[in-house]
Amino acid sequence: MRIRKLFKFENAHIVRNCSSDRCKYSIHGHSYQVELLLEAHRLDNGQMVYDFGLLKSSIKDMIDSFDHAICFWDKDDSEYIDACKKFSSRWVSLPVSPSAEQFSRVIFFWAREILQQTQMQNGETDVKVYSVIVHETATGYAQCFADDVNNVQMGELKLTDFAFSEQVKAEWHDPKMYDKLINGEKFVNPEVVKQVEV
Repeated sequence: MRIRKLFKFENAHIVRNCSSDRCKYSIHGHSYQVELLLEAHRLDNGQMVYDFGLLKSSIKDMIDSFDHAICFWDKDDSEYIDACKKFSSRWVSLPVSPSAEQFSRVIFFWAREILQQTQMQNGETDVKVYSVIVHETATGYAQCFADDVNNVQMGELKLTDFAFSEQVKAEWHDPKMYDKLINGEKFVNPEVVKQVEV
């Protein structure tokens, strides 16, 4: 069975080496919608694949890192990267170019890593990321599956290759969240989610 949770963020970037002059030479932005699809072959004690309230913490914080931030490819021009860091308090450095395709891979990768390191509390078993769809515009999206994340020809993704501004990290529920992820520490789901976002 599969479930879908929708997230949104506003982001600015340059997508180097693409075909469009406007996209590869000019900072521009999009209002993104992200569909995170989770899959499980058993339901938890509440007869759910995964309680939507549990997605409000680490996974939501990681996706929200992109919101009102500038993202850049760590292989971009060093002067441009320095300017992004100097003039924006919210920035994310990526080991891949910030295209919709790569956003879908990165979000899949982060969500997968978080779920693998999560200690479940309510009978959840074999919950996995099935797919991530990133809508860049009303008419265009990119969809990622596990094979895409693991495909090094699309760019290797390693936890240690991402960087976040201090402002981004300060706004996470746990400012040390990414360090915990890198160090393989467990995320422990709460036994009770007090407030559910609709």
